[in-house]
Amino acid sequence: MTVLHHHAEGSSSAPPLLLGPSLGTSLALWDGVATELSSAHRVVRWDLPGHGGSGAELVRAGATVADLAGLVLALADAQGIARFGYAGVSLGGAVGLHLAVHHPDRVDRLAVLCSAARFGEPEPWRRRAALVREEGTGAVAESAPSRWFTPEFDGACVPRLVQDNRDADAAAYAACCDALAAFDLRERLAEIRVPTLVVAGREDPATPPERAREIADGVPRAELVELAGASHLAVAERPDAVTGLLRAHFGRVAGAGTAMRREVLGDAHVDRAQERQTPFTARFQDFISRYAWGEIWTDPTLTRRERSMVTLTALVAHGHLDELAMHVRAALRGGLTAGEIGAVLQQCAVYVGVPAANSAFAVARQVLESEGGS
Repeated sequence: MTVLHHHAEGSSSAPPLLLGPSLGTSLALWDGVATELSSAHRVVRWDLPGHGGSGAELVRAGATVADLAGLVLALADAQGIARFGYAGVSLGGAVGLHLAVHHPDRVDRLAVLCSAARFGEPEPWRRRAALVREEGTGAVAESAPSRWFTPEFDGACVPRLVQDNRDADAAAYAACCDALAAFDLRERLAEIRVPTLVVAGREDPATPPERAREIADGVPRAELVELAGASHLAVAERPDAVTGLLRAHFGRVAGAGTAMRREVLGDAHVDRAQERQTPFTARFQDFISRYAWGEIWTDPTLTRRERSMVTLTALVAHGHLDELAMHVRAALRGGLTAGEIGAVLQQCAVYVGVPAANSAFAVARQVLESEGGS
């Protein structure tokens, strides 16, 4: 089966984050957000069938949100992604809700933006589907800005997104309307167990804030944020605000990394690092917490002692003596004895070089003496 058209950015080893669009838009909807998110995630944004670069043949009349969710899972499988974070707008948000209910083993965090557990009565969606099948997507593209944005918003993204709506395949667009007409997940929201963020545009006429509150009230421990000065496509109208919310929500997986960093290096060191953090260094510190401490040091394949030995060797090899002192202390905290640390440095003398080991012994001796070792 042909997969949905998509665009991936960010490190392939970073935590995966899938981004879903709203009806009538393409993956360009996420232009103001995706690049920033890709600094810490493997971001994969996708097009609905018949939208952007996705083939219209991927969906048929009478489609359901379950059908669209199946296409997203096929995309994830094709990308080698077993479990992922997911954020979606409107219809894309409905796909996320469906995945969290019906495929809880695939979704680890969820963000639902300007969406609903039920998009009103089915009949208006059926009428829109009939209109588009008869007259094409131009019949709804002209009125899109009034549904999508606040009246005063005139951002550069508006013409592009309206053109995406106009260019969408009529039959595929109508099939997506069929999916919205049939969608109703209100009675199953309590089954969602993943951490969930719900975002509403306070001036959204398509999915008003009360629809977001219904999701937040139904999903256990969900968080709700209402954005002032935002309509249905808040992700395009308020990209900085949405970026901040998504980074905070999906970035909480870094909490395990921070905990491990404190456990290995000690609270005092981590506190000093956080106190010295500036806006310039914040993303780097976030990277360290996520990748080095949240991914590598928490991997159970090697024991803490073994990781300390490997780390000491690597630091000696590259002459990072300041870091070496810190990790000698960490090795002691992790259970290595002074004798074992000395044996590691002795090994370095053979495979790294005597001068490097000599400098490393001097650093380690100072640390051991300060820590009361021998």
